[in-house]
Amino acid sequence: MLNTERTPITGKRIQLMATCLCDAFYDDVAAATVQVLEHLGVEVVFPEAQTCCGQPAFNGGDWAASRKVVRHTVQTFAGNDPVVVPSGSCAAMLFHGAPLEFEKEPDLPQVEALGRRAWELADFIVHGLGVTNWPGRFDATIAFHRACHTRGTKSSEAALTLLKSIAGVRVAEFGEPEQCCGFGGTFSVTFPNISSAMGTLKLEHVRAIQPDVLVSPDMSCMMHIAGLAAREGKPIKTMHVAQVLRDAIGEGTKGRKD
Repeated sequence: MLNTERTPITGKRIQLMATCLCDAFYDDVAAATVQVLEHLGVEVVFPEAQTCCGQPAFNGGDWAASRKVVRHTVQTFAGNDPVVVPSGSCAAMLFHGAPLEFEKEPDLPQVEALGRRAWELADFIVHGLGVTNWPGRFDATIAFHRACHTRGTKSSEAALTLLKSIAGVRVAEFGEPEQCCGFGGTFSVTFPNISSAMGTLKLEHVRAIQPDVLVSPDMSCMMHIAGLAAREGKPIKTMHVAQVLRDAIGEGTKGRKD
């Protein structure tokens, strides 16, 4: 069971964890996240010493290395402000994975405290700020991919609440929506054939409903699915939830393809 207990929100300032994938591949998702939060009147602070949440080493079984990264993250995101992450995967690492690997460590309380302040973006907007209707318009049929790391949390529910409230959006269900896309971080490297087969099955279900765009709260899933589609020579448009919210209010380039 994921521990998703949150520290009560008392102000409208947050610290943004941009994630490794934003830094390396999806800078526009980080920009969209800032624009969306500022639209809601939230002050966004970006701690420049941030690196990684520690999940790659955690998933690879090198918990000693992961704990070094997590300790740096705890120090970097010190304070009482919520830490908002445009990634269900990285958020889950902070409030679930990190406390697991620190169970026998003396600084477990500090790690747990950071976890209680960590929010995935859509979860923060809906359940942290109480925003359930999103303004603007976005004319598209959307296939929504429920990332595995949002299971047991309210993130997918929150994202769908926001997406369905946007004028012009039609969220279409596809087959086996709860199935993994096959990425799984290091899983895709260790078991590439299984990973590709799982991703291909996901693509088949998505293409069956012919959406305009595939939307996800996790960039890793987007990267994996879009990569498989491109390799087949049949690219699929993907967008992060933050990009859809940003484009709906006219503060970005609608339909951006990443």
